[in-house]
Amino acid sequence: MTVTTEAGAKAPAGRRRPAKAAPAGEERIPRPSQGWYRDPITGTKLRRVTTILSQGCSKEPLVFWSANFTAQTAIDNLPQLVASSRTRADREESYDWLRKAHIRRKDERADVGTAVHRLIEAHILGTPIPADLLNDQELAPYVDNFSAFIREWEIEFEASEMVVGNYEDGYAGTLDYLYRSRIVASLLGVRPDTLFEGDTKTGGELDVKGVYAEAGLQMAAYRRATVCWLRDGTQIPMPAVHSTGIVLHLRPEGYRVVPVLCGDDVFEAFLVMKQAAEWATGLSKTVVGTPLTIPVASEKRAA
Repeated sequence: MTVTTEAGAKAPAGRRRPAKAAPAGEERIPRPSQGWYRDPITGTKLRRVTTILSQGCSKEPLVFWSANFTAQTAIDNLPQLVASSRTRADREESYDWLRKAHIRRKDERADVGTAVHRLIEAHILGTPIPADLLNDQELAPYVDNFSAFIREWEIEFEASEMVVGNYEDGYAGTLDYLYRSRIVASLLGVRPDTLFEGDTKTGGELDVKGVYAEAGLQMAAYRRATVCWLRDGTQIPMPAVHSTGIVLHLRPEGYRVVPVLCGDDVFEAFLVMKQAAEWATGLSKTVVGTPLTIPVASEKRAA
């Protein structure tokens, strides 16, 4: 008797391909990919929280920011734009460059935000700073200000960059950190050992913008996760955290500590955003049909 291998070749019975070993250690932690987290043990796919918010939330502030930034870029480069209008090829090139100005800016800020989060994680865990970030002078002020935040607000971290998930509602994400702070607890009127959720934002300007209501939706989703994964891959119940989270608005010139509501009512709003994201990526694509045409005379007679 023989069995067929995946390649289609024949193999003697009793010599089947060994089963793939179950994920072990940190390989058991779901990782983000293309808008989803996939549980490597069960194969369950959980929609990524940031993807849900990207697809389901109104982006009106971002629209106005994009328009303003593009207009400012045009004014700052007016002589070059006027000169480029003399030929069709130069005009098209300038148009393409200008319309992507806000995208380039967003990418730059996203790169800074990613790098800052890596630095913060290393700082919290006491691990070496990644070599590619070690001598980056642009990032040094962020590190200094984060260190000041820890010192001045008496921060005691419990977790960093922890993957959390909710199987019932079908989502997962990676929260920035959990911590305790006697000072934060005192200002919010709760017990000194209260556990808080923290999030770091690096966009905007320190005295203008940078923290938006969407942060509350994101933190509410993490707060209402049912499970989380330790760094060794162990899955445990999500610990109870306070219904007010703290966003650290971290900028080169300083930082702000901003309380953000993330209680059950905000979580219900997040679920609405999740439905909106499912609409935008699913049913909405099938609603509008092909335009109808009046049948020709021969088709009418046949009917």
